[in-house]
Amino acid sequence: MEEIGYDVFYLQNITDIDDKIIKRSKEQKKDPKELAKEFEKEYKKDMKVLKIGSITKYAAATDYIKEIQNQVKKLLSKDYAYEIEDGIYYNVSKFNNYGKLSGRTALLAEDAVSRIDDTEKKKNKGDFCLWKKSKQDEPKWKSPWGQGRPGWHIEDTAITEKYFGVQYDIHGGARDLIFPHHEAEIAQMEAISGKSPLVKYWLHTGFLTTNGQKMAKSLGNFITIRDFLKKYSPEVLRFFVFKSHYRSPVDFNEKEILQAKESLQRLYDFKKKIEGKIRNKKISKIPFGKEFNKFLEDDFNTPKFFSSVFDKIKEVNKRINDLKEKELSDIYVLIISIDKVFKIFPKEEKIPKKIIELANKREKYRKEKNWEKADEKRKEIEKLGYEIEDTSKGSEIKKR
Repeated sequence: MEEIGYDVFYLQNITDIDDKIIKRSKEQKKDPKELAKEFEKEYKKDMKVLKIGSITKYAAATDYIKEIQNQVKKLLSKDYAYEIEDGIYYNVSKFNNYGKLSGRTALLAEDAVSRIDDTEKKKNKGDFCLWKKSKQDEPKWKSPWGQGRPGWHIEDTAITEKYFGVQYDIHGGARDLIFPHHEAEIAQMEAISGKSPLVKYWLHTGFLTTNGQKMAKSLGNFITIRDFLKKYSPEVLRFFVFKSHYRSPVDFNEKEILQAKESLQRLYDFKKKIEGKIRNKKISKIPFGKEFNKFLEDDFNTPKFFSSVFDKIKEVNKRINDLKEKELSDIYVLIISIDKVFKIFPKEEKIPKKIIELANKREKYRKEKNWEKADEKRKEIEKLGYEIEDTSKGSEIKKR
């Protein structure tokens, strides 16, 4: 969006207190906040490796206790919330449009839920916790309702109201958060503000699956980002995800990953080919142009975008030696813009001196038609993680 002229403030909340964190901290005999910080640190490391640098602000829930309590007070004063023995709960029967995002009001098996909402003393089955009174050995903050901690849903609206106000443009998240989490956010904020809609556009991503089955820790079929990066590059993972529409499932299997890797290599090889032919590498144009932008402007349809890009590459390759400078410049702008937006090309690495020396010796043997020695040098280069390709302009060295 920034590339087409929008100012973007990307806010990402971090839940640093909930039932799971408390349970794990007890098991590991650690302070819950310390444990949450450890996970946050590791998460940010992964984001950096994956070249995800678009997040403007990370907001940890426990840094916004005042804002959370203010929202709870407003919901109580407007009679949308009530107090029982273990905390403050939102009364879903009071919000007439509850369920308008998902089209339902009951939980399904795939929904992401919080155990903090389980109590038999609620007025309605779907009522959810805004403020939970803490047990003796749990983290707690002072409040007008006794010492406690935030419910899961209220942290998001408290944080977004602080930075965006009571309405904003885009809210993301996986599809299992539609109900009840995002439904609860709508009910909270629209009840407080009296304004609708809370969000103009909801972007819900499809599930990550393994060979067609939902990836889950409980099923033992999950893979971490770091496990993936032991075999493949961050760029392959990024491109693998972009090959699917964001609302569709992303099925993790070796065949699909290898296809993504091969397609990405084709794109990268084409980039190098164009760079070898173009004279003016300075670009000042808006990325892509209408021919390709139309796919990204249509619900961020990355599969159609890349399909169109590969069609263009196929067409250009057929007549690449006949292209004029203007055509070369246009295709170069496209390729560079792709990396600017999607960050799928590896960082250009300086070829080690030893590899260059081996390549020069190989070239010397080739000129002498000593094919056996030349082949030995090629194999030495490959053992060191590089490969050499002979082109009409000479030999080209690439990292494998």
